[in-house]
This record gives sequence, C-alpha cells and structure tokens, in this order.
Amino acid sequence: MSCLAWNCCGLGNLRTGKELVEIVRAKDPAVVFLVETRTDDARLEFVQSSIGFDHRWVVPRVGRNGGLVHYWRASVNLKVEGSDRYYIDAVIKNSENEWRLTGFFGEPDTARRHEARSKLRNLNSHPEKPWLCFGDFNEIIRQDEKLGSARRPHYQMQQFREVIDECGFMDLGFEGSKFTWSKHFENGSSIWERLDRCLVTNSWFMKFAGSRVFHLTCTSSDHVPILISLLGLSPPVRKKIFHFEQMWLSDSSCEEVVYSVWGSGSGLGDGGNILRKVERCGKELGHWEKNVFGNVRMELNRLKKVLANEERAAMISGNNFQVRQIKKDIEVLQDREATMWAQCSRVLWANQGDKNSKYFHCCATKRFWKNAMEGIRDEEGVWRTTQEEVGEIMVNYYKTLFSSTEGSVLGSMLECVPTVIDEEMNAALCKEFEACEVISALQQ
Repeated sequence: MSCLAWNCCGLGNLRTGKELVEIVRAKDPAVVFLVETRTDDARLEFVQSSIGFDHRWVVPRVGRNGGLVHYWRASVNLKVEGSDRYYIDAVIKNSENEWRLTGFFGEPDTARRHEARSKLRNLNSHPEKPWLCFGDFNEIIRQDEKLGSARRPHYQMQQFREVIDECGFMDLGFEGSKFTWSKHFENGSSIWERLDRCLVTNSWFMKFAGSRVFHLTCTSSDHVPILISLLGLSPPVRKKIFHFEQMWLSDSSCEEVVYSVWGSGSGLGDGGNILRKVERCGKELGHWEKNVFGNVRMELNRLKKVLANEERAAMISGNNFQVRQIKKDIEVLQDREATMWAQCSRVLWANQGDKNSKYFHCCATKRFWKNAMEGIRDEEGVWRTTQEEVGEIMVNYYKTLFSSTEGSVLGSMLECVPTVIDEEMNAALCKEFEACEVISALQQ
C-alpha cells in the first residue's frame, strides 16, 4: 500500500489534472491527499473519475484559495474522523492494524501560522493509535532545508519543532531531491525549501519499519508530490553472523563456556591457534545460547502465558508463591532484553537506563534498515541482487584493488633520487627478526 500527498496549486489547471493522472497510473497509490485544490466540487468529482478512485472527502476552498481533498480506493477501509481547512483526519483499519492517517496543510501566512500549529496540537488526542501525518506543512525544521534568499527566523523553526516533539513525531526522511518546493525569479535567482514531509509516531514506525518516502517530480506545480510506501521490515534471508551479546554476562555459565574453550590446548599458541579458538568460542557460545540461555523473547512470551494461568490458580488456592517467582523470572528476562536492545541501538551513553524503551527499538530498527543492502551494480552496470552475486562482486573488487601490478620505473628517474641507505644498513634491515628483538618491542 502507498499514499500520495501533493500541493497541486490548483486542480483547475488542465495540465495539473493530466499530470496527476500520470502520477497515479505510474505509482498506483491507494490514498491520495491533495492540498490547495482551488476548485469546486464538480471539478473534484471529475478528477476522481479520471484517476479511478471510489471515495473522496472534500474540504471546500475559501474564496479562490485553499481546499483539501482525500481520495481513496474501495480496497482501503478508511473512515474520516474530522476535517478542517488545515487537515483531513482519518482512521484506516484492516484485520491486523488500525492507525491514523492525517493529511495536513500548514498556514501559508506567517502571521497566522500559529493557528495551524494549534490544530495539529489538538489532533494529538489519541496517542495510543499509530499515527502518520503528511502533507505541506509550510515550514522547515533546519536552515539546511532552505537554499537561497534570506535565512528563516529561528523562532519560526523552533515553534514547528516544539509541535513535532509534543506530538511524538519522527521524520521518515526521503529519497530523491532534497527540496519539495521551489520558486524561480526572472533575475536568475531561485529559492528551494523542504516544506512537504511525512511525520510518524514511534508506534506507527514499529508497525511499518520498512516504509520509505519518495520525492517525485512534476512540472505543473511548484511543490513536488511525496509518495509514502508502507512496508513492514522484511530483512533479507542470510546466514546469521555471530555477535557476542552483552546480556549473556548476566548468566555465570557464559564465563565457564569461554574459560573452557580458551583453557584447552597449549598456552596462547601461534596466531592460527588463536583464530581457531575464537571461532570455536563463537560456536560454543552459540550452542550454549540455544540450549542453555534460551531465546529471550520466546521465553518472555511463554512466561507471561504461564503467569496468567498461575494467577488464576492463585485466586483459587490462595498461594501466590509461583506467581511471585514467575514475576521475578520475567524481570530478569526483561533486563536481558533491555540490554540486548541497548546494544543493538548502539546508544552507548544510555548506560543501564531507559530500560527496553521504544526509543531503543526504533534506533535498532532504523539502523538495520539503513544498513540493509538490496543489491549492487557490477562492472558492466548490471544490477545484481542475490547474495552470491553481491558477494562475488565485492570480493573481486577488493582483489583487484589490492592486487599488485608490474610497473616500469625509468633508470633516469631513479638517478634523481638520492641514496640514503647503504648496503650495510640495507642488509641489517632485511635480516630475519630475532626472538630477543620481538620481546624487547613487546615490553616497550
């Protein structure tokens, strides 16, 4: 499923309507939110028929300006909860999820922009529902979101940032052009700004962690359309790489496994022996995790079910010993899970704090998606996606990069280089290292 938002700057323009049809055919969104339609209901109905959508919700224009419209297909279970000149707020339901979709339009007039911000604050009334809010907010967050003309006053950006924080939003980012609005003047100067964006709450991001925002292109409006592709996080199938988990240290038997591996064999041994012990230690710890330590999440879910049964039994028997013991076990596992997510998120400054928060989950999930590699182009520019092909391309690249090639050095060039190392010094430098020299170097 995908959603499209666009400040079309007037649907009365036939060229704009035609471009909208082309965008919808190419991207096939299930929901379309249009800002500044500047037209009447008859024209909006004609546009609905042109793009082949089944339903619409209209906020009429005021005079010759403004106007919002939501189009959606019959396959989407969408119910509009409320609307205003600044927004259309809806709820989307399916068999697995229920979440809010709000199309928003920020006030163009700087003096009245606080009115739109107040409306956005008022919409933050159901924090328990995952929430996506997208559209033209008519404001930037940082100075680097604007290019050209005067700098944006700090207080304006700060007020917008405060609203985002109050609503618990995070910016989904984007792919494509950095700016979504532009204005070009006859003297050759231009202004570019990122006014259109997609904001989501943590709970929404956890449900659709693989979602992406694309800045599209257009010619009939000074705003570009933004397309939000809703996807769950579907990691590529690959062999699990061994990672030492900090939470293992909470179990004393982990130390015993490490000691047993490193205590076997003869001393430190040579470099090859050390590498073999590292590899064996990883295998033994993996076996220990599977058979002794256990899967933390699965064990937590199992204990929570057992706890519910034991609580019902305690109500009848009057003995809560098992209930208290299971709760202690759950607390231990929750601490382990919190340590695991903190390690995955790499938020090193949060040392043993903010246990198992959504912040850690979002950091870890966003980092995974950012680091995921879908494919790579080979030397001929062909896109390769399978794990074997990607691996082969990367290995060949570094083999070529670090391979030596025979070069030719002209004798006349060497004659220009002064001789500093004589034969005696060169012989001393090229001779084999002695044991006493290695010991001396290590003790420095």
